[in-house]
Amino acid sequence: MPTLKQKPKQRPFCFSVKGHVKILRLVLTVTSMTFFIIAQAPEPYIVITGFEVTIIFFFIVLYTVRLDRLVNCVFWPLLDVINSMVAAVFMIIISMLALIPETTTYIVLGGVFGLAASVFCIADGALIYRKLLFNPSGPYQKTAVHDRF
Repeated sequence: MPTLKQKPKQRPFCFSVKGHVKILRLVLTVTSMTFFIIAQAPEPYIVITGFEVTIIFFFIVLYTVRLDRLVNCVFWPLLDVINSMVAAVFMIIISMLALIPETTTYIVLGGVFGLAASVFCIADGALIYRKLLFNPSGPYQKTAVHDRF
């Protein structure tokens, strides 16, 4: 009697390393945006960090509810990598612009948290990119040459 192999249980997104990095990225970006709002910083600082918060929250909900498995017409990991790299560039620019003039303490704190968020943007993109390289479509299974024909 053949035994049935059970599928390995996958870890929920919020308990994975990628989930922790993405949630920490969200927290740092929200903190940066809050400091910018309190300091009444220029509007682009607030708007760009607000857009990033919205997009990060969208990806967290997407991966938590497993919608990336249901909507197959979009390659979600590639979009996530592109978003992480673009977000890192924007957050570095905004943070540097906030740190250069040193206007108020809250703007400087927003810039520091923005730089920390950009580091986690790069880490998030690297984690997802590594998954794309090493596991593009599932586990690799070695087959013999004569099995292909």
